[in-house]
Amino acid sequence: MEVAFRHCRNGTLRRPPAYRRQAINEGATKVRKKKLMSQDPSPPIAIRLVNVKKYFKDRDVEALGGVSLEVLRGEFITLIGPSGSGKSTLLELLGDIGDEGGPTDGEISIEGKTPEELRKTRGYGIAFQESTLFPWYRVFENCLLPFRIAKSRIPGEQQVRRIEMLLEMVGLDKKFWSYYPRELSGGMQQRVAIVRALALDPPLLLMDEPFGALDDLTRKSMQMLLLDIWSKTKKTILMVTHSISEACFMSDRVVVLSHRPGRIARIVSIPLDRPRERSMSETKAFARICSMVREALGSGEILEEDGSIKE
Repeated sequence: MEVAFRHCRNGTLRRPPAYRRQAINEGATKVRKKKLMSQDPSPPIAIRLVNVKKYFKDRDVEALGGVSLEVLRGEFITLIGPSGSGKSTLLELLGDIGDEGGPTDGEISIEGKTPEELRKTRGYGIAFQESTLFPWYRVFENCLLPFRIAKSRIPGEQQVRRIEMLLEMVGLDKKFWSYYPRELSGGMQQRVAIVRALALDPPLLLMDEPFGALDDLTRKSMQMLLLDIWSKTKKTILMVTHSISEACFMSDRVVVLSHRPGRIARIVSIPLDRPRERSMSETKAFARICSMVREALGSGEILEEDGSIKE
C-alpha cells in the first residue's frame, strides 16, 4: 500500500496520522482510477486497408475500385456484396494467395505486417466453402498437416494435444478422428477444416463462404459453433458470405460492397448483444438490420459509411 510522508523541519520524514493516511490513500486510488477510465479502452487495429485497388490484366477486369477499412483486433467482420463485387478478391489479397500478386494500388497492413510477411509466418488460418481436405489422409492427419507444412518446432506430443483439444472444441466425436474425409458429412468436414485453420493458433481467420455448401439446419449449427469458437479464442475473423441473415447474425459489423469495381457501399454496425442467441434473429431489431443491408445491396451506389441501428 502506498503511504504519503511529510517533511519535518529537521529534514526527517514522518508518517501522517492514521486518519490522514487513509484519506491520502483513498485520494490516490481515485486519481489512478480516473486515469484508467480516461484511457482509450478500444483494442488496437488488426487490419488496415488504405484505398486498395485490384485490376486483373489477363482478364481486363477492375475488381476493386478503392477499399479503405480498419478492423479491430478480435472483431468479427463479414463482407457481403453482389456477385463480382470483389469479396473473395479482397480475402485473397489479405492472404497473399491471389493469382496476380498483391493490390494494384493502395496499402494493406495486418498486425503491422504485409500480407506476404503474414503468409510466410503462418499468421492466419483460412477456410473455404469446400473443406479442401486431402482425401488420402485421415481426419487427424489432415489436422496435423499445418505443423508439417510450417516445419513447426513444436514437439509432436504438443501438436497432438492441440489437435485433440480443437477437435473436442468443434464437437467431433473421437470415433470419427480416424475416418477419411469421404466418410464424413459436409458439416463434419467443415469442422475438420476449421480445426486445421486453427491448428497453428493464428491471430486471424479468413473464411470464404465456409457454410455455403451446407443445408440450412447444419449451417445454423455451424454458425453457432463458429461464434462459440470466436468467443473462446478471441480471433480476428473476416468472413465472406452471400447470406444477409448470416452476416447480420454473426458480425460486429457488416461491410457491404458495391457492384464492380468493388467499393464499400455501407458499413452496418450490429447492436445485438453478445453472446448471440438464435432467438435474436426473430426480433424486429434484427429485421431492421437485415433491411438496411438489403437496401445497401440493392442500391449499387456508394452510401453513407456507418449505418448503425439503435434498438
